[in-house]
Amino acid sequence: MAGNVLPRNIFTFVISFLLWLLLTGSLKGEELMAGLLVSGVVTLLAAPRLALLDGVRWSFASFVSMLRYLGVFSLALLRANVDMARRVLSPSLPIRPAVVEVKTRLKSDLGRLLLANSITLTPGTLTIDIKGDHILVHWVDCAPGTDLDTATAEIVGQFESHLLEFLY
Repeated sequence: MAGNVLPRNIFTFVISFLLWLLLTGSLKGEELMAGLLVSGVVTLLAAPRLALLDGVRWSFASFVSMLRYLGVFSLALLRANVDMARRVLSPSLPIRPAVVEVKTRLKSDLGRLLLANSITLTPGTLTIDIKGDHILVHWVDCAPGTDLDTATAEIVGQFESHLLEFLY
C-alpha cells in the first residue's frame, strides 16, 4: 500500500509534535521550532518501520470510530475488572479456564495486533498466539462445549466490529 506513505508520515509527525508540546508545556517560538525539528527527525528515522500503519483507514470518520472504540474498550475493561474482582473475592464463583481459538475478520497486521492487545488487556483473557485469522486465547471462564462461533462472539465481538470501522 504505497499510497499510504504520506498519511502515515504525516500522522507520525503530528503525533510526535503533539507529544513534544505536551512534554514541554510551552508555546515559545524556540520550543516550537525545536519540536518541529525533533518531530521531523523522528518521522524520518521511523519511516521504514511505519508500514504497520497501512492498516488504518485515514479519514475523519475513522478518527471518530477510534474514539468510539476507546469508549467501548474502556467499558469492557471496567466490566472485566469488576468480574475478576468478584471471582477473586468470592472463591465459590466458577472458574473454568480453557484455551480457545477465535476467528477474526481483521486483515491488517495492525488490526490483529490491536485486537490481540485488547483481548490481553481485558482481565480474564490472554492472547497466546496469532495464526492467520485465528487467535489463541486463554480464557478464565469458558463454558464447557464452547464452539468457535460462541467463543469468537464473546471474546472478539465487542472489539472487532469497532476496529473494523477504522482498520483493515
